[in-house]
Amino acid sequence: MAEEKHHHHLFGHHHKEEKPVEEAVYSEATYEGAGVGSYSTNDNTTGGYSTGETTVFATETEDYEKEEKQHKHKEHMGELGTLAAGAFALHEKHKSKKDPEHASRHKIEEEIAAAAAVGGVGYAFHEHHEKKEAKEEDEEAHGKKHHHLF
Repeated sequence: MAEEKHHHHLFGHHHKEEKPVEEAVYSEATYEGAGVGSYSTNDNTTGGYSTGETTVFATETEDYEKEEKQHKHKEHMGELGTLAAGAFALHEKHKSKKDPEHASRHKIEEEIAAAAAVGGVGYAFHEHHEKKEAKEEDEEAHGKKHHHLF
């Protein structure tokens, strides 16, 4: 008797939501005729053309709100990384003054941390613009229009 084991994970309470599905309908028309320039006059055709199979393809719509939320989360993570790297840079600057024997090492670590802080600012700025683009796409998808003056 095989029993299924249910694993309880720390972050296992999140479930994937089903995405809304839009259907796109494509139809195919075929030509029925004896040859070039001749049209069939059968009752089941219209002017030499008959409708064939109708094929339905399902396409998934973008979940812009979820994308916007993800970019907002990433933006905040970039801000936190910037804050941490800046704090570490200040800490190393303080250590270089307190520990003159290893001052050059502390100055190098301070500069690396400062560079990481600048990188964090760039990442947060990038994610901020990605969030704005996702919001604009969401508004366009729901029919809201923007009137740009400049």
